[in-house]
Amino acid sequence: MPEVLPIASDHAGFALKGRLLDELRVLGFAPLDLGTHSAASTDYPDYAHDVAGRVERGEAARGILICGTGLGMSYAANRHPGVRAAVAWSAEVARLSRQHNDANILILPARFLDDEAALGVLHTWLATSFDGGRHAARVAAIDAVIA
Repeated sequence: MPEVLPIASDHAGFALKGRLLDELRVLGFAPLDLGTHSAASTDYPDYAHDVAGRVERGEAARGILICGTGLGMSYAANRHPGVRAAVAWSAEVARLSRQHNDANILILPARFLDDEAALGVLHTWLATSFDGGRHAARVAAIDAVIA
C-alpha cells in the first residue's frame, strides 16, 4: 500500500504543488491534495494547520507544504506538537533536515526554486532517513518543550 502524503499550498505554491503531485504519483506515493485548488489569493495558515494536524495526530507520517518563502507555512506548522517542519531550498538542506532533525514536514519556498530544484529537494527529502544517535536526544528536547 503506498504511503499517503498530505500536501498543500497557498496561492504562491499552487503551480509547484501540481508538479509535485505528478512526481509523487510517479514515485509510487499516494498524495492527498488538501488545496489550495487555484492561484487565487488564500491564507496559508489554513493549509499548514491541516497538513500539520494530520502529522500531529498520526494520520500521516510526513507531509509537504509549499508557499512563497516557506516561512509562513513553517511558523504555522511548527506550532503542532511532534511536528518538525523544515524549509528546504536545496537538496543538502533537505538531507540534513531529515538526518539531524527528523523533519516530518517538508516546506518548499516556491518563489525561490524552479521545478528542477524543487524536485531535487523532494527526492532527497523522501529518500533520507533520520540518523538517530546523538541527534535523537536533540529531537526529544525539541518535542519536550511543546509537551
